[in-house]
Amino acid sequence: MLRMFLAVTTMALAAWTGTTNAAEATPAATPTPTQSATPTPSPTITCPPALPITANVTGATTTSLTISYSIFFRPPCGYDPPMTVSLFASREDAQQWRAPVAVAVSGPERNGSVTIDGLTPGTEYWYRFTDVEGRRDPYVIASARTASLTSCRATATIDARWGSGFVVTVTVRNSGTLPLDQWRVSWRRAGDERVQTVWGGVAETAGADVTVRNASYNGTLALDGVTTFGLLVATSAVPDGLTLACER
Repeated sequence: MLRMFLAVTTMALAAWTGTTNAAEATPAATPTPTQSATPTPSPTITCPPALPITANVTGATTTSLTISYSIFFRPPCGYDPPMTVSLFASREDAQQWRAPVAVAVSGPERNGSVTIDGLTPGTEYWYRFTDVEGRRDPYVIASARTASLTSCRATATIDARWGSGFVVTVTVRNSGTLPLDQWRVSWRRAGDERVQTVWGGVAETAGADVTVRNASYNGTLALDGVTTFGLLVATSAVPDGLTLACER
C-alpha cells in the first residue's frame, strides 16, 4: 500500500515539474508597435543669388573663337565640368536652343577656355553652356564675332548739325594686309536717326542697325587706300558722334 502511494506521488511530481519548466521556457510575447516612426524631412538647399557660371570671348581669328569661363558653384547650385559650348547663328536660335552650328567641349578645369574652329570669317555667333549632366544654363547667352579676312577702318565727321538732323562724312580706309574689292560700314542707332540721303554708298536699315555698302565705283581699295561716303540724317537729338564698324 505504501509502495503504491509513493509511486503515484512520484508520477504526479514529475508531471507538475514538466509543466512548470515548459511555462518558464516560453518567452513573453513582445508587443508590436501600432504606428511607424515619422521620416525626417530632407533639408532645403538655398542657392546664393549669383550666376553659377560666367564667360567672355578671349580670342577670335577668321575661323575660330576662344571663350573663357569660370564656374563658381557645384551642383545643385552650379555645374561640374566638362562644359559643352554651343554656337548658334542668331540670338533667336540661341534662346530656343535651336539648330546649333558648332559645338565644343571643355576640359576638366572649373576655370578654363574652349576654342571652336571651322567657323565663317566675319560672322556673328551666339553661345550658350550645357553641363556634363546635360543641364542647360539659363543665364549666359552672348555674342561673338570671327575676324574678317581683310579689315578696314571707318571714321565719321559730323559736318553740320541742326535741331532736326545732321550731315556726316564717313572715311573708309583699307587697314588690312590685302586689297579690298568691297566694304561695308555699320553702326547701331542710339535714338531715332533716319537716313534721308546717302552718296558714295548704298544704305540699308534693319531695326536699330544701319549698314552702308560701297557704291559700284568705290568698292575697290588698295592697301591703305581711302574713300568716303556721306549721309543726311533726320533725328530729334543729334548724337555727339557715330561708333562705326567696318568689314569686307
